Amino acid sequence: MLDLRSLALQWQAAGRPAVVVSVGATQGSVPRESGTRLLVAADEVLGTIGGGHLELQAIADARALLSSGGAAFEQRIALGPSLGQCCGGALTLHFAPLAQDEPAAWQGEHPRFFLQLYGAGHVGRAIVKLLADLPCRVQWVDERESEFPPGPLPPHIESVCVDPVQAEVAAAPPGAFFLVLTHSHALDLALAEAILARGDAAWFGLIGSKTKRARFEHRLLARGFAPEAVGRMVCPIGLPGLAGKQPEVLAVSVVAQLLLAAPPP
Repeated sequence: MLDLRSLALQWQAAGRPAVVVSVGATQGSVPRESGTRLLVAADEVLGTIGGGHLELQAIADARALLSSGGAAFEQRIALGPSLGQCCGGALTLHFAPLAQDEPAAWQGEHPRFFLQLYGAGHVGRAIVKLLADLPCRVQWVDERESEFPPGPLPPHIESVCVDPVQAEVAAAPPGAFFLVLTHSHALDLALAEAILARGDAAWFGLIGSKTKRARFEHRLLARGFAPEAVGRMVCPIGLPGLAGKQPEVLAVSVVAQLLLAAPPP
């Protein structure tokens, strides 16, 4: 995930000339939300305020400000009449030299969900690749250190190597999402029990077939879990109708499912 605030602080510390374009008040349908920022230098652009003609014009205006050395200003833009964009809404753009801004005070994008992801196999790794560019928080749990990919993870994704892994379930905040993708059906069942015992999961997905779901339902009900609690377990995972068992296909389907389950931004 592009950490625009950290990069802006680096540019500012280095004295690199740039302009910050930020979305202010919005009305109706607009490409991005209030508070979204774009960082514009003479030879580089970081971030996005939604693309299209709006962004192209904003970059041109920012570079004009950069060239002239002028003061900060703002524009009120009606997307349809002014730019011919079909969004139809209106917004205010603020333009300010980076040297006069305070990136340290910028508010980061609010995480859409907190996810405990169990399993660092092929599907888990494919899912994490997609989550790397999304506003969320992830604890990625596996007892096998060797299964995690080499190199650093994005700051919002934390790898947790622990045994037994089911002990981590208790550490998740209330309303967390849980996704179980381990290499062991016995471990999957132990995790399912720990997650259902909490009673406060906002979403719980378990990899597997309809047959696996039936077997797990039978075992969980036999162990005293309420039918309505077991019924909230999502298994198989992924959006219905999206065919394909490749890890990358399943990852796209599951991440879309997570976003649909999350509250609106």
